[in-house]
Amino acid sequence: MIDRVIAFLRDLPGREQTGSRSAEDPRVAAAALLYHVMDADGVRQDVEWDSIKRILADTYKVGGRELDDLVKAGEQAEQEAVDFYAFTSVLKRHLDEEQRIAFIRLLWEVVYADGVLHELEDHTLWRVADLMGVDQRDRVLARQDAARKAQGPKGTATDD
Repeated sequence: MIDRVIAFLRDLPGREQTGSRSAEDPRVAAAALLYHVMDADGVRQDVEWDSIKRILADTYKVGGRELDDLVKAGEQAEQEAVDFYAFTSVLKRHLDEEQRIAFIRLLWEVVYADGVLHELEDHTLWRVADLMGVDQRDRVLARQDAARKAQGPKGTATDD
């Protein structure tokens, strides 16, 4: 009986364990949303994974094992979440308006990493932007910037 009580207390949310990360960590919240956007269309591609890792490495100046741990924590948090609010509320508290718009732009980069915009990805970005207080105009401008960047000289990105 006492073992079950100790196990229960050890697993309480918010209890910081060495090396663990929670969804309250803005980096984990960002990684979880990036992961969710990658999976929104139901097709997971290496180019999207590479995009997520590059974004997290560049944004948070992490690499190696620390980057792998952050990606894993984001993936786990996203899989355990029931909605976006847990992540968007954390980011909204930690980012100013300009940073939130920049984050939406990063999410669009993941969407366009495979060169295709799927309607579920578009809907996901609309919901995330709305919850983070990013208005429609800024969301659309961020999408257009990411689409142009993805097209590059080849013109491979498409809006389905």
